[in-house]
Amino acid sequence: MDDQRRRPEEEDGIVRSLDRAALAAAGPAAEWLVANGLGGYASATAAGALTRRYHGLLVAALPAPLGRMVMLSHLREAVRLADGRELPLVPLEQPDDAGTGCLDAFALELGLPVWRFAAGGVLLEKRLFMPYRQNAVQAHYRLLPGSAPATLLLRPAVGFRALEAPVAAAPAAYRVGMEDGRCEITGDPALPPLRLRVHGAAARLVVEGTGAMDVLYRQEAERGYDSRGMLWSGAGFEVPLAPDRPAALVAGTEPWPVLDALPPAEALALERERRRHLLSLAPPAARAGPAAELVLAADAFLMSPAGRSADQARAQARGDEVRSVVAGYHWFTDWGRDTMIALEGLTLCTGRAAEARWILRAFAGHVRDGLIPNLFPEGRNEGLYHTADATLWFFHAVHRYVAATGDRATLRRLLPVLLDIAGHHRRGTRFGIGMDPADGLLRQGAEGYQLTWMDAKVEGWVVTPRRGKAVEINALWHNALRLLAGWLAEEGRGAEAEPWAAMADRARASFNDRFWYAEGGHLHDVVDAEGGGDDPACRPNQVLAISLDHPVLDRERWEPVLRAVEERLLTPVGLRSLAPGHPDYRGRYFGDLRSRDAAYHQGTVWGWLIGPYLDARLKLHPEDRAGARRLLEGLAAHLGEAGIGTLSEIFDAEPPYTPRGCIAQAWSVAEALRCWVGTAEGGAA
Repeated sequence: MDDQRRRPEEEDGIVRSLDRAALAAAGPAAEWLVANGLGGYASATAAGALTRRYHGLLVAALPAPLGRMVMLSHLREAVRLADGRELPLVPLEQPDDAGTGCLDAFALELGLPVWRFAAGGVLLEKRLFMPYRQNAVQAHYRLLPGSAPATLLLRPAVGFRALEAPVAAAPAAYRVGMEDGRCEITGDPALPPLRLRVHGAAARLVVEGTGAMDVLYRQEAERGYDSRGMLWSGAGFEVPLAPDRPAALVAGTEPWPVLDALPPAEALALERERRRHLLSLAPPAARAGPAAELVLAADAFLMSPAGRSADQARAQARGDEVRSVVAGYHWFTDWGRDTMIALEGLTLCTGRAAEARWILRAFAGHVRDGLIPNLFPEGRNEGLYHTADATLWFFHAVHRYVAATGDRATLRRLLPVLLDIAGHHRRGTRFGIGMDPADGLLRQGAEGYQLTWMDAKVEGWVVTPRRGKAVEINALWHNALRLLAGWLAEEGRGAEAEPWAAMADRARASFNDRFWYAEGGHLHDVVDAEGGGDDPACRPNQVLAISLDHPVLDRERWEPVLRAVEERLLTPVGLRSLAPGHPDYRGRYFGDLRSRDAAYHQGTVWGWLIGPYLDARLKLHPEDRAGARRLLEGLAAHLGEAGIGTLSEIFDAEPPYTPRGCIAQAWSVAEALRCWVGTAEGGAA
């Protein structure tokens, strides 16, 4: 934004801009997202249009059984000129052409979206943010110097519904209440009202006749879902603007005393201050450039889940707070696997170690039969446990936390839980997860379940069941056994440590005897697979046999495995999930749900896998940090596309590696940030 007034965030260099040409080229592919620390968010295209059912200016995170609800879908924004003409600023739907209308530029400043509009001599700037830990959103407007006077017209459009509900599911009956310039829109009596107020000189609330709008959500149409829905608009605001008279709309489901607690200008200043503080907490290598953008992106995933009263009670009893990790926006909740993989990058690499401790303790409280939850479904307080690897990643996350903080007190608190987990895995637990007494390897599998991270399932079809002894599961199993034995020994419990160390020795010997696929020069993906035999598919899971703190693979086989991965799986934005040439390989991720899930782990590139790959590469070539850093350049460039300022979940397996899936994914951001910090000069490997 070159309006000749440098802001502090611009001076910090934490700004990413798209001019009119870049916006036109990006079209609906450019999206923005702001989160509120509760799991709620605001998001739409950079042009302001709604293309997904998940888009909305206020998606509130409400206590169970409600979950996340779309409460404010859109703001119809226009300016009324001195001659009476009304010029719309933001489209409800993405236009068919590549034009940007009145939108002149879009930027993220300190991770917050800023728009600049030019319409009929009016130069208008809009800023949007969500007050931290509130189900609320604020949009701030000001005229820039040289602008003609104008009146801002705001017409909220609503269609209250659950986040995952079809767009046609919004109820038709809404009521508007007004008092002292405040507006309340009420729909379903089970939901709180949407409260709105405009702050500005001579602001006026206007009640109109009921207006219903039929909206086409183009991304939903492309994904094979219901794509037409109705939004309702029956009230609005008008406020005169001048360069010295800004205005702000405040909307939320919070009570009025919360929404009115701070003047909007102060609330925005405090949010900027909070974000600058986040940067100050990060290590020096992460305070500028792409890493700083990733630090700010990481903040969106750390949240305090709404309504988990048991978690809250346990945390308060310990003097903690409740924290978890949103796996991805827009549609994921908190997942155990994603949380444990992303924990180091999101918290330890951002200077937020206390939140790492809270997360680990919270998940320890949810262990059942030796397993942590795979995920917490939307609107529910209890987790689902169908995962074979999330619990083993828990050991990895605990180790990285203790190594970074030296917090032995937390380790001692967690040791009984970790021992219980290991005991259940040794004896056998749910979903066929258990150690094979014949060779000490870990096997898993149950009909109808997808238990590894390659977990696509549609209409009862488990796309990649991988039942048997999966390569990364056993790399994680060996790592967990080594860590447990080491912790016990460090705590002076050597006699207890010895059986676990012996189990690790046996698992390692069996792994190296069973998993090497000599013909391909890499590791089998699964041995003792369902139906018999071994699966020789070349997949990225094998890098964990090298990358973890206690690598299970013999050193002499590291180089051929990494060579196979580099030649067949490595791309500029992560690793393919399956090598080209395999009969199940899919080069593009597109179409309806069944088509997409058929490609989800059958070639599709995953950004998070760059982390384990670079860990393995640096073990083999510890002197080549510069070469490792260069392999992050593709993801750094991706910060300027799709979810602006963040990293996507997945990409097509073939050039141009089109981003797909979630526009913001926790482990993609976390692993890229961790590797960026780790490959900095003087950084940890």
